[in-house]
Amino acid sequence: MKKISYLLLLLLTAVFVLSACGAAKEDKATKEDNNTGATESDLLAKVQEDGELVIGTEGTYPPFTFHDKTGKLTGFDVEIAEEIASRLDVEAKFMETQWDAMFAGLDSKRFDMIANQVGINEERMEKYDFSDPYISSAAVLVTHADNADVKSFEDIEGLKSAQSLTSNYAEIAKSNGAELVGVDGFNQAIELLNSKRVDVTINDNLSVLDFLKQKPDAAIQIVDEADDAAQSGLMFNKGNETLVEAVNEALNEMIEDGTYDKISDKWFGENVLE
Repeated sequence: MKKISYLLLLLLTAVFVLSACGAAKEDKATKEDNNTGATESDLLAKVQEDGELVIGTEGTYPPFTFHDKTGKLTGFDVEIAEEIASRLDVEAKFMETQWDAMFAGLDSKRFDMIANQVGINEERMEKYDFSDPYISSAAVLVTHADNADVKSFEDIEGLKSAQSLTSNYAEIAKSNGAELVGVDGFNQAIELLNSKRVDVTINDNLSVLDFLKQKPDAAIQIVDEADDAAQSGLMFNKGNETLVEAVNEALNEMIEDGTYDKISDKWFGENVLE
């Protein structure tokens, strides 16, 4: 009888010890989960803790984001993003990728935001958040200089149009009946147009004007311009309101203190938001 009581006491003691250990582990795990959740739910806090704002961009789209003759990444979007990072008291870290891969990169949280003249539209707004607009520009239709048949967007039905397939400009080409030819970016579209492997491309007015300024002898021409100007914003995954608000505050400060005008005038000779 005494032996049975002793064994029962040992068994109860073992159960108590194991329960206590399990509760301690569970409490520790809960605290770790809570800490992780706090970090994940507040991207601004993570950015400030890490000391860097990770930015997705093409690096092949002048004058917005490209490499200069020395190989340095530069451009309007690059300088805007760098100024915003500075005002958040962190470093700007750029990760370059092709246009169509940028969205997947943001989805997988490789970037904190995208700075690449991303047009704001209803479809994107269903999945992503945008900053306040920081660029306003119109789409233009570009043909080879030898092409005298295409004079308006209505003339491109059945023609081949070189486009980044997820861009607003691809939607314009598609809505006008063009056959889309996928490209990695603006430069490839112009190359295909120059070699007459496509008939047209639709792109941003500011980009095409900058290209013609850099290469006035290029065999391309603008034949039509959309009536309505499109607005672009910095893009974020949804659920990062504190970061979006901080970026908007930085943008507004830049506009108010003249920094935005200075950057815009450097790249375009005018304010590209007005």
